[in-house]
Amino acid sequence: MDFPYIDPVIVSIGPLAIRWYGLTYLAGLAAVYFLGSYRIKRPDVNWNQEELSDFIFYAFLGVFLGGRIGYVLFYNFPVFLDNPLYLFKVWEGGMAFHGGLLGVLIAFYYFAKKTKKRYFEVADFIAPFVPIGLGMGRIGNFINGELWGRPVADPELPWAMRFACDPIKAPWYHGCDPEALLRHPSQIYQALLEGLVLFLILYLFSMKKRPLMSVSGLFLFFYGSFRFFVEYFRQWDSQLGLFWGGSVSMGQILSLPMIIIGLAMFIWAYRREAKQKAAS
Repeated sequence: MDFPYIDPVIVSIGPLAIRWYGLTYLAGLAAVYFLGSYRIKRPDVNWNQEELSDFIFYAFLGVFLGGRIGYVLFYNFPVFLDNPLYLFKVWEGGMAFHGGLLGVLIAFYYFAKKTKKRYFEVADFIAPFVPIGLGMGRIGNFINGELWGRPVADPELPWAMRFACDPIKAPWYHGCDPEALLRHPSQIYQALLEGLVLFLILYLFSMKKRPLMSVSGLFLFFYGSFRFFVEYFRQWDSQLGLFWGGSVSMGQILSLPMIIIGLAMFIWAYRREAKQKAAS
C-alpha cells in the first residue's frame, strides 16, 4: 500500500503553523498529567497536584533540549562541527530518544532535589506514563512520513508501505524514498511496542507498591529490548550506516546499556528489599 500522505500541518496562519507532530507531544503530556492526577490520590503516593504540574514543565524542557542535543551529537555530529548553529535549527527536524531520556533524567534530579524527594521515588512514579508520550511521538513520526523501515522481505506483507515521492499529492513531503520500495512501517511497530505494550506492562506492574527502583529498572529493560528489536525493521541512519560488520545500528548500540542497567536495577531493587526485610 502507499503511504497516506497526511499533511503534517493542521492549520497555518501566516508564518505560524500547528503541526500534528507537536500536537502528539502535547497529547502525550496531557495524558501524563491526567493519569498522574489519578494516581496521586493513592495513599502510598507522596505527590500533590502542584508538584505534578511543575514536573511536567521540567520534563518538557528535558525532552526537548535533551532530544535535540542528543540528535545532533549522536547522529549528526559532523554537521554540527561544520556549523554549530545547526543545533538551534529545530525547524529542520531531528530529535533523539536517548538524548531526550538523558534530559528527563536530569529533570528527575533537579525536581527531586527541589522537592526533597528521593530520586527513584520520582522516577518510579513517572516511568509508567512515559510510554504514552513515546507512542504519541511515533504516531507523529508516521504522520510526517519519517523514520520509516527497511525494505520488506515478503512483498505480500499486507501492511508494507511505499513512502514514495509524490510532488502532486504531497508537495511538503521531503523525507520520501526515491526508490519507492515496499517498507516496514516501523513507526507503527514502535508506537505499539514502546507505547501501548510498554505502558500496559509498567502501569499494571506499578498498581501495587513495588521496591524502590524496580519500576524504573523495568522501564529501561523493556524499552531497550523493544527498541533493539524494532531496529532490525527500521531503516538505519544514512549518515551513519551500520556498525560491527554491518549488523548493528546506532539505536541498538545506545539501547544495549539500557537493557543491562535496567535488568541490574530491577534485580538489585528486589535483593535490597529482601535484605531489609531480613534485617528487620
